[in-house]
Amino acid sequence: MTVMMRCVGIFACVFMLQGCITKIVTVPVEIAYGTTKAVVKGTAAVVGAVIPDGDDDEKDQKKKDD
Repeated sequence: MTVMMRCVGIFACVFMLQGCITKIVTVPVEIAYGTTKAVVKGTAAVVGAVIPDGDDDEKDQKKKDD
């Protein structure tokens, strides 16, 4: 009987703490994602400023064709 009660208690704790464990795992992942996203956007802006991608050339050619 005590073994059965222990098993029920363990399963109850697992189900009740499931939401807490999800928060513990997902919060650092969201922080890492946000930081990485900002760094990549900043790097892309710097690279775009240093190495132009040729969009201006295409606009100039369209103006000449018109």
